[in-house]
Amino acid sequence: QVQVVESGGGLVQAGGSLRLSCAASGRTVSIIAMGWFRQVPGQEREFVAAVRWSGGNTNYANSMKGRFTISADNVKNTVYLQMNSLKPEDTAVYYCAADTVFGHLATHPSFYRYWGQGTQVTVSS
Repeated sequence: QVQVVESGGGLVQAGGSLRLSCAASGRTVSIIAMGWFRQVPGQEREFVAAVRWSGGNTNYANSMKGRFTISADNVKNTVYLQMNSLKPEDTAVYYCAADTVFGHLATHPSFYRYWGQGTQVTVSS
Protein backbone atom coordinates (compact mmCIF):
# COMPACT_ATOMS: atom_id res chain seq x y z
CA GLN A 1 0.00 0.00 0.00
CA VAL A 2 0.97 3.57 -0.65
CA GLN A 3 -0.15 6.60 1.31
CA VAL A 4 -0.05 10.12 -0.11
CA VAL A 5 -0.58 13.37 1.73
CA GLU A 6 -0.97 16.75 0.07
CA SER A 7 0.04 20.08 1.54
CA GLY A 8 0.66 23.65 0.48
CA GLY A 9 -2.82 24.81 -0.42
CA GLY A 10 -4.22 28.14 0.68
CA LEU A 11 -5.61 31.48 -0.37
CA VAL A 12 -3.80 33.51 -3.01
CA GLN A 13 -4.65 36.49 -5.17
CA ALA A 14 -5.05 36.16 -8.90
CA GLY A 15 -1.67 36.25 -10.61
CA GLY A 16 0.04 34.76 -7.59
CA SER A 17 1.80 31.44 -7.08
CA LEU A 18 1.55 28.40 -4.85
CA ARG A 19 3.57 25.22 -4.59
CA LEU A 20 1.76 22.07 -3.61
CA SER A 21 3.60 19.09 -2.18
CA CYS A 22 2.58 15.45 -2.09
CA ALA A 23 4.48 13.18 0.28
CA ALA A 24 4.32 9.46 -0.42
CA SER A 25 4.95 6.74 2.12
CA GLY A 26 4.54 3.01 2.46
CA ARG A 27 5.49 0.82 -0.48
CA THR A 28 6.90 3.69 -2.57
CA VAL A 29 9.02 1.31 -4.64
CA SER A 30 5.80 0.30 -6.38
CA ILE A 31 5.04 3.83 -7.61
CA ILE A 32 5.40 4.27 -11.37
CA ALA A 33 3.85 7.69 -11.82
CA MET A 34 2.16 10.41 -9.82
CA GLY A 35 -0.65 12.69 -10.84
CA TRP A 36 -2.38 15.83 -9.69
CA PHE A 37 -6.10 16.30 -10.16
CA ARG A 38 -8.51 18.96 -9.00
CA GLN A 39 -12.18 19.06 -8.27
CA VAL A 40 -14.81 21.72 -7.80
CA PRO A 41 -18.00 20.76 -5.93
CA GLY A 42 -20.57 19.34 -8.31
CA GLN A 43 -18.04 18.72 -11.06
CA GLU A 44 -15.94 15.75 -12.10
CA ARG A 45 -12.37 15.38 -10.99
CA GLU A 46 -10.14 17.09 -13.55
CA PHE A 47 -6.65 16.08 -14.63
CA VAL A 48 -3.94 18.65 -13.96
CA ALA A 49 -0.56 17.00 -14.52
CA ALA A 50 1.36 13.75 -14.16
CA VAL A 51 5.00 12.75 -13.87
CA ARG A 52 7.00 9.57 -13.97
CA TRP A 53 8.18 8.68 -10.45
CA SER A 54 11.72 8.35 -11.78
CA GLY A 55 11.46 11.91 -13.11
CA GLY A 56 11.61 13.15 -16.66
CA ASN A 57 8.42 12.47 -18.56
CA THR A 58 5.49 14.71 -17.77
CA ASN A 59 1.98 15.29 -19.03
CA TYR A 60 -0.15 18.40 -18.56
CA ALA A 61 -3.71 19.39 -19.19
CA ASN A 62 -3.76 21.98 -21.96
CA SER A 63 -5.10 24.73 -19.74
CA MET A 64 -2.19 24.29 -17.29
CA LYS A 65 0.66 24.19 -19.78
CA GLY A 66 3.05 27.06 -19.26
CA ARG A 67 1.58 27.93 -15.86
CA PHE A 68 1.98 24.74 -13.82
CA THR A 69 5.07 22.59 -13.39
CA ILE A 70 5.09 19.10 -11.92
CA SER A 71 8.24 17.49 -10.59
CA ALA A 72 9.17 14.38 -8.65
CA ASP A 73 11.86 13.84 -6.04
CA ASN A 74 11.89 10.13 -5.39
CA VAL A 75 14.66 10.49 -2.82
CA LYS A 76 12.36 12.63 -0.70
CA ASN A 77 9.35 10.60 -1.90
CA THR A 78 7.64 13.85 -2.80
CA VAL A 79 5.93 15.27 -5.86
CA TYR A 80 5.51 18.99 -6.33
CA LEU A 81 3.12 21.12 -8.31
CA GLN A 82 4.35 24.65 -8.87
CA MET A 83 1.41 26.83 -9.87
CA ASN A 84 2.06 30.29 -11.32
CA SER A 85 -0.19 32.97 -12.78
CA LEU A 86 -3.11 31.58 -10.84
CA LYS A 87 -6.63 32.46 -11.90
CA PRO A 88 -9.89 32.40 -9.95
CA GLU A 89 -10.98 29.42 -12.06
CA ASP A 90 -8.06 27.45 -10.61
CA THR A 91 -9.94 27.40 -7.31
CA ALA A 92 -10.54 23.77 -6.36
CA VAL A 93 -9.50 20.98 -4.08
CA TYR A 94 -6.27 19.56 -5.45
CA TYR A 95 -5.62 15.84 -5.10
CA CYS A 96 -2.44 13.84 -5.48
CA ALA A 97 -2.60 10.25 -6.69
CA ALA A 98 -0.19 7.36 -7.19
CA ASP A 99 -0.17 4.99 -10.13
CA THR A 100 1.39 1.64 -9.28
CA VAL A 101 0.18 -0.29 -12.32
CA PHE A 102 0.09 1.52 -15.63
CA GLY A 103 2.70 4.29 -15.96
CA HIS A 104 0.88 5.97 -18.85
CA LEU A 105 0.80 9.43 -17.24
CA ALA A 106 -2.91 8.95 -17.68
CA THR A 107 -5.43 11.76 -17.54
CA HIS A 108 -8.28 9.67 -16.14
CA PRO A 109 -8.57 9.15 -12.38
CA SER A 110 -9.25 5.44 -12.78
CA PHE A 111 -5.59 4.81 -13.64
CA TYR A 112 -4.49 5.95 -10.18
CA ARG A 113 -4.94 3.64 -7.24
CA TYR A 114 -3.92 5.65 -4.19
CA TRP A 115 -5.31 9.08 -3.39
CA GLY A 116 -4.73 11.74 -0.80
CA GLN A 117 -7.38 13.71 1.06
CA GLY A 118 -6.82 16.86 -0.99
CA THR A 119 -5.74 20.40 -0.28
CA GLN A 120 -7.86 23.47 -0.92
CA VAL A 121 -6.60 26.15 -3.28
CA THR A 122 -8.57 29.37 -3.42
CA VAL A 123 -7.67 32.13 -5.86
CA SER A 124 -9.32 35.48 -5.22
CA SER A 125 -9.97 38.00 -7.98
